[in-house]
Amino acid sequence: MSCYDCCFSLNIWYQLITMKGVIIILAAYFLYYCKGATVTFNVKSNVLNDRPIIGVLSQEQSFYLHSKYPDENYTSYIASSYVKDIESAGARVVPILIGKDRGYYEELMKKINGVFLPGGATFFNQSNGFADAGQHIYEIAKKLNDNGDYFPIFGTCLGFELLIIIASGRGEIENRIRCYSHSNLPLNFTQDYRSSKMFKETPLDIINILKTKDVTVNAHQFCIVDENLKSHNLTNDWRVTAHSNDDYNVEFIASVEHRRYPFYGVQFHPEKSAFEWKLSKKYPHSYEAVKANRYFMDFFVQECRKSQHSFASAAEENRYLIYNYEPRFTGDLGSAYHQCYFFEPKGTVSYKN
Repeated sequence: MSCYDCCFSLNIWYQLITMKGVIIILAAYFLYYCKGATVTFNVKSNVLNDRPIIGVLSQEQSFYLHSKYPDENYTSYIASSYVKDIESAGARVVPILIGKDRGYYEELMKKINGVFLPGGATFFNQSNGFADAGQHIYEIAKKLNDNGDYFPIFGTCLGFELLIIIASGRGEIENRIRCYSHSNLPLNFTQDYRSSKMFKETPLDIINILKTKDVTVNAHQFCIVDENLKSHNLTNDWRVTAHSNDDYNVEFIASVEHRRYPFYGVQFHPEKSAFEWKLSKKYPHSYEAVKANRYFMDFFVQECRKSQHSFASAAEENRYLIYNYEPRFTGDLGSAYHQCYFFEPKGTVSYKN
């Protein structure tokens, strides 16, 4: 074969390969927009961000802790166990304040790589509170992902319930049920959990601990059950990966993920095994418990590494970080949280560049 023939053949192959690539891309777009497929476009998702920064949403100050700091009159807080859990997985934290307008959340989410919705105890019907902020974040994150900008969310306990309630439309009657669990429990995985985003690469030893040991910490009065997903037509969007049973044997959803977006939720508290120490709570602090619970934030932070958002400069970044606040030791005050960060009206950080 002559050099000309060789070059001609290579050129034909190149054109065929290029045409095939175009066909694949067009097919993917068709599935995405016409079929609601689980395709997420992000051309930079294979380039990982080794300096991820995650926003943690604050929530309304509890009446109990407000009584302990009456002069400061703090309006919101974040339990430091969530911050430590994220930092232990190799990310830094920016506090997200409640009571802000949508523009605040839009601007902040352009700079950070994901949002964590914590557990806690607050109402979802308070104006300009945790739920309203969560709804802004959820809607903005959907828009980012729809535009090919990978942006994960992870909700724990109350935060997980909020994700589902927002997805349900936040009706006057909340899409959750009463559910009492104050126990350490194993996970009852669904049959196809290994094909899920959250658990497809989980090491077998961690799976075995989660399946057979009482290592997931539950502390909730509400929960999401399968019927909550069915009643609001959420089964096409949300995938259940595990259940547990409450103190009265009610089966509730223990872990879930969105089929299309990188949104995840767990009803239990992975952070408590390593970072909460109240004796009366009897949280599991064994090596196995800490190791198994460590997986969830490691997974989420790895998801956040796929986001390429960043601050304009190191100086701007520093002004936002939670290091600007000093955690208070609240465990000796009778609080369920060992330490807490408190926000507004004192200690307000300027969010101007």
